[in-house]
Amino acid sequence: MTNNFIFETSKRSIDIFGSLLLLLIASPFLLLIMFFIKITSPGPIFFHQKRAGKDHNEFLMYKFRTMYIGDNDKRLKENYPELWKKYKENGWKLPMSEDPRITSIGKILRLVSIDELPQIFNVLKGDMSLVGPRAYREEELKEYEAKYPHTKKYIDDIRSVRPGITGVWQTSGRNDITFEKRAKLDSAYVRKRSLRQEILILLKTPLAMISRW
Repeated sequence: MTNNFIFETSKRSIDIFGSLLLLLIASPFLLLIMFFIKITSPGPIFFHQKRAGKDHNEFLMYKFRTMYIGDNDKRLKENYPELWKKYKENGWKLPMSEDPRITSIGKILRLVSIDELPQIFNVLKGDMSLVGPRAYREEELKEYEAKYPHTKKYIDDIRSVRPGITGVWQTSGRNDITFEKRAKLDSAYVRKRSLRQEILILLKTPLAMISRW
């Protein structure tokens, strides 16, 4: 109990200090991104979506808007049925080169995960952590749990902690992997969490982002 309290307190301190430091350093860059989003396509600068948080508590996760405004999932499903099928079968993802929903500036932001920088505010609020499992949509987890019953133990682990901006699978160089493998990596992270692992993941994240170019 004592070790867990020390870990959680230290992790939260790292989250707050790290987020404030990142926000301070990145502020001019964030303003530049906001400007380009605004002049390249109509609509709001930010986008928010419900995500599954710790202990089944949903929250609104913030991102820079990278898609055209409107119900993009509905448009994809109705106008591009083959892409919609591929989208679902590929873990709710499409290659950016094939995704008609993404704006020109959005493709650049997604390439190095810059669209996720506003999640700093989710970390400060306590909805997320700097390091943790991927922030899934609740319907994703339910669908995966029904489709792959053997992954329930992994999903339970994922739901037991705050999701993260970065994590073990994002920095492993294995981004194009199935949900099962990704969930297994996240589950292993949850079961073996330590401050050493947290710091290593944070240190590896910039290199992982650069390697996507």
